Amino acid sequence: MKAILLAGGTGTRIWPLSAAVNKHLLPVYDKPMIYYPLTTLMLAGASEILVITAREAKEAIEKLLGNGSKWGLSITYAIQERPGGIPEAFILAPEYFRDNSVILMLGDNLLYGMGLGESLNQNSKLVGGKIFAYKVSNPEEYGVVVLGPNGQPTRIVEKPDSPISNLAIPGLYFFDSSVYDRVQSIQPSRRGELEIVDILNSYLEDQLLQVQVLERGTAWLDTGNPKSLLAAGEFVKVIEDRQGLKIGCPEEVALRTGFISIDTLEKNLREIPDGEYKNYLKQLLL
Repeated sequence: MKAILLAGGTGTRIWPLSAAVNKHLLPVYDKPMIYYPLTTLMLAGASEILVITAREAKEAIEKLLGNGSKWGLSITYAIQERPGGIPEAFILAPEYFRDNSVILMLGDNLLYGMGLGESLNQNSKLVGGKIFAYKVSNPEEYGVVVLGPNGQPTRIVEKPDSPISNLAIPGLYFFDSSVYDRVQSIQPSRRGELEIVDILNSYLEDQLLQVQVLERGTAWLDTGNPKSLLAAGEFVKVIEDRQGLKIGCPEEVALRTGFISIDTLEKNLREIPDGEYKNYLKQLLL
């Protein structure tokens, strides 16, 4: 399945941390932020990934991720010249992406939970669109979805002034190929950007939008502001220290999903400097 990892923007919410370093390269405990959404896409079965980033960040992000072959992926890049909204990702996608379903994930989102990969992997033959819902205590800061008695979505609102729902929409979206036509029919909002809520409402109006409420015990963290970045780092540290397992490790996910073999991992290890990260990967060879 094809996927888009949106790592553009200027990082204004996290400035001055983003003044000299693209926010998607900032550390979330022991790994760059971008590793976490990347591995979520891998768990969802995506092996062809388009990374969209700002021009000034492309060289550094490409140096980190390369062409993806070390993880059994095909990673390509596109430039977002200025923040134009999440749906602009579909306009920037190359032609060969447009006949297929696509996963879009925001580069500052972290998802973690038991069985998450298996759940995400079930959407490869999706007709329509699919989003997820996550209960939060501050819904006014997010786009939210209102569910009817039968669990079907009835309304989607961006940052509601009044509490109409406590179900926020994480930055992970599954769409069929019609999304590329739908994006052509929406107009920029008053802030001059295309809004993902307009795409979602397009599917909703056609009764083609599915919503899955993330199970209790699943963690969703938006790492795009200083407090949530710190919280995400602390969360990853606690889980990794307790379990002895890493979150957001592309080499391990690639091995577990069959994107690479043990032989490929062993070859990759020769390129990784000695340290705690390499020692962890060595254990996977046993």
